[in-house]
Amino acid sequence: MTVYTDSFKIQSDRRPTFHDVTEKVQETLKKSGVKNGLAVVYSQHTTCSVIIQEDSDDVNFWGNKLIMQDLINIMEKIIPTCRTEGQYLHPGREHIDVAVKNGEEAVWSLNTDAHLRSVLLGRSESIPVVNARLELGQFGRVYFADFDQVRARERTVRIQILGE
Repeated sequence: MTVYTDSFKIQSDRRPTFHDVTEKVQETLKKSGVKNGLAVVYSQHTTCSVIIQEDSDDVNFWGNKLIMQDLINIMEKIIPTCRTEGQYLHPGREHIDVAVKNGEEAVWSLNTDAHLRSVLLGRSESIPVVNARLELGQFGRVYFADFDQVRARERTVRIQILGE
């Protein structure tokens, strides 16, 4: 059995961002030489998710595909954006003090909503590989979602291909 691992970087923004990483996953699959097995796409970041959703032709002013904007709108109702300290129990004073000691700005800790959203949606997807193709269905795409709105950051997308 082959195990092939790769990663690449993407840049997030100070708002929820969605990156279609399907082509990168397909390129990694091709490099791996695996014909049948499993592709795992993973986020090591606790405020990000990996999701499978269909492509949407329409976009809004911010460039969000409308299906992703619908997701943002629903998430805002379920888990409102953290706008001030004390809105959520986390982060507490001790957590903020530790973050500041580690060189972070205190306000960067006000991203509890992003942590909760990523827990709800999950941080990875496993995709069957059959005959050297990702089995995503007719319209399926792989998206890396970053829900952290306190700062723009470079993120790492990890891919692992297992199979023969």
